Amino acid sequence: MPIDRQLLEILCCPVTKQPLRPLSTDELAQINHQIAGGKITNAGNDSVTQALSEGLITQNGQRIYRIDDNIPVMLENESIPADQFGNL
Repeated sequence: MPIDRQLLEILCCPVTKQPLRPLSTDELAQINHQIAGGKITNAGNDSVTQALSEGLITQNGQRIYRIDDNIPVMLENESIPADQFGNL
């Protein structure tokens, strides 16, 4: 289920204070392909092993936040630096 538009309008990255947008289907596929390859770490330097079913990315394209059970996980150490993916 897509994230609620009203919630999306008030959320911002806790680090950069940038607004967020939902990841596209293509972006999710690219991210999950690299997660499956064991190549991705989060900002806490832990390996990301669980695929994303939904996610948010900052407007400046720097950080990705997963959405678990329709709840955005807005923790700095859990964010995924987007520079690991090339052009998203």
